[in-house]
Amino acid sequence: MAQVLIIGASRGIGLELVKQHRASGDTVVATARDEASLEKLRAQGATAIKLDVSDMISIAGLAWQLDGYQFNRVMYVAGLYGPKTIGLQPPSAADFDAVMHTNVLGPMRVLPQLLDALAPDARIGILSSRMGSLTLRANSAGWVYRASKAAVNSVMKDVALTLDGRATCVSLHPGWVKTDMGGQEADIDVATSASSLRQVLDGLKPGDNGGFFNYDGSPLPW
Repeated sequence: MAQVLIIGASRGIGLELVKQHRASGDTVVATARDEASLEKLRAQGATAIKLDVSDMISIAGLAWQLDGYQFNRVMYVAGLYGPKTIGLQPPSAADFDAVMHTNVLGPMRVLPQLLDALAPDARIGILSSRMGSLTLRANSAGWVYRASKAAVNSVMKDVALTLDGRATCVSLHPGWVKTDMGGQEADIDVATSASSLRQVLDGLKPGDNGGFFNYDGSPLPW
C-alpha cells in the first residue's frame, strides 16, 4: 500500500486519481480549494487539505500538515487554461498573471514544501501538456497556456536535478481528456487518462528522471 499525494483534486483527473488510488487501497492525501471539494475527497476516504496554489499564505501552511507522511507517489495536477485565444490575441495582465501564478509559480512554491515528505525512490509527476512542447507545436491557439506549460517543464527539470538519486520527477501529458478543460469532444475519458498516468509513474526508472512523457508512456520532445 502506497502513500499518495495529489495536488489539485477537486474534479477531473485529480479527483479520478483519488478514486483509483483509494480503490487500490492506497493512503491518499489530496488538496482542494473549497469546502465542497474537500468533502468530496473525504467521501472517497482521502485525507483532505485545503490548499490554493496561487496563495502563498495557503502554501506556507502545507509542510506541517504533511508531517509524518512519506509519499511514494506525488501527482501535481492543479492548473488553469486561461483565455482561449486564437492567434496572437494579447492577453490581459490579469489573465496572464492568473495562468502563470497557478501553472508555474504554484509548483515553484508548493514542491519545495514536500521535500521532507518524500519516501526513498518517490515518483513525482507534474501535469504538463504537449501544448508546451516547442517541437510539436502546430498552431498558436491558447498561447498563454502554452507558455505556462513550457515554463512548468523547466520547473520540473530543476526539481528533477535537485532530487536526482532520491526521487524520479517527470512531466506528463494526460492526453486530450473529457474534463471541464478538455471538453466533451476530447479523445479519452478521465478514467483512462488517470489509470494511464498511474502506469507511467509506476514504470519509471531512475534514468527517466527529468523526462517528458505522454500518458501512454512514450517520450515527448521538448
